[in-house]
Amino acid sequence: MTAATSAPPTLHTAPPKPRAAVVLAVIALVLIGLNLRAGITGASALLHDLQMVLGYGPLVAAIIPSIPTLCFAVAGAATSWLTGRLGVEKSILLALAMLASGLLVRGIPATGVLVAGTVLGMSGLAVCNVAMPSFIREHFAQRTSLMTGLYTVTMTTGATVTSVAVVPLAQALGSPSAAIGAIGIMALSAFLGFLPVALHAHRNKARTPGSRISPWPLLRTRKGLLLTAIFTLQALLAYALLSWFPYMLTTMGLSASDSGLMFGLMQLVSVPSGMVLIAIGSRPRMLRPAFYLVSVAMAAGVASLLFLPVSLAVIPAVLLGFGLGIFPLVMVMISRSGTSTAETTALSTLAQSTGYLLATAGPFGAGLLHSATGGWTLPLVLLLALALVQIVVGHLITGRRPVGEN
Repeated sequence: MTAATSAPPTLHTAPPKPRAAVVLAVIALVLIGLNLRAGITGASALLHDLQMVLGYGPLVAAIIPSIPTLCFAVAGAATSWLTGRLGVEKSILLALAMLASGLLVRGIPATGVLVAGTVLGMSGLAVCNVAMPSFIREHFAQRTSLMTGLYTVTMTTGATVTSVAVVPLAQALGSPSAAIGAIGIMALSAFLGFLPVALHAHRNKARTPGSRISPWPLLRTRKGLLLTAIFTLQALLAYALLSWFPYMLTTMGLSASDSGLMFGLMQLVSVPSGMVLIAIGSRPRMLRPAFYLVSVAMAAGVASLLFLPVSLAVIPAVLLGFGLGIFPLVMVMISRSGTSTAETTALSTLAQSTGYLLATAGPFGAGLLHSATGGWTLPLVLLLALALVQIVVGHLITGRRPVGEN
């Protein structure tokens, strides 16, 4: 994957943006990134406490961590249409309003409100997920790797800090519901931070409307099929782990506080790993080794979680954290793969909506299999098999014509 020089001519010939607009766009990107996993990991760290306090059963317990991927699939599928009607910036602003509202109402201690708030917030998150590659392409056409790296690093940083801080916060507030509701304050700051960007785009609208491309025919292309496949696999593995990793360790015998620390370590490791992998993959003929490295690390992490004693949980935490670094690589490929902003949005919609729909089997299936078998062996065996399949897909997507190069 070479430097991002494949942006269409229309983006190059557009007048340069004022420095203030660029600075505001960078600040907004950072604020959005900080929120794109925080609402998920914060709830994951409190799943056991929430179930104990609210009293819902095992079926609801399996459904709640599955809501994000379902919303990413359903709401994400509408993003291409939404951005075609409103534009990228207005769509993201609307999505951030939904995210902040949904997360804030989760502070009300009731099972129905927890589920409804999660659906609303994760639907907003879905639109952000799909629209951000197009936002990066439009505003940072010459710096897609740099800005995607910044975006994903802040995403992982927000997730890590939230997962580590939310349990002590719940203890200080005396309520797990109040703690996950407080995460919505950070989402509200992202909405306010992005508002000037959306207003600037509205006042300086230079792009012509109606340039929408339907995402679904792209599934019949090599590019669309491989991007969807790699996104599906990494999302299924990531959200199964993000949803259940601390609970796995707790049920295996680790204390709740140590499980939270290992969860935070896993996400902390994913921050530098994503940047390292982007640096490796951006060099000539190094994209395939980067995918091999990250996919093998994921497989080794799942295997070590399956076979090593829980007292050595630091080993799977580090390996799995490195394996989660695949997400920035995939997002860079999506940002570069379209020949226009419309095609990038279509590819992002296709890969993320289809991928997240299939990835729902990760958190939901792992939870149900654990409830049915009373252990984590079968779920981990299946995750290990999928990690091995990811190695094969990574090999295909980085062939003589890498998908991320036009």
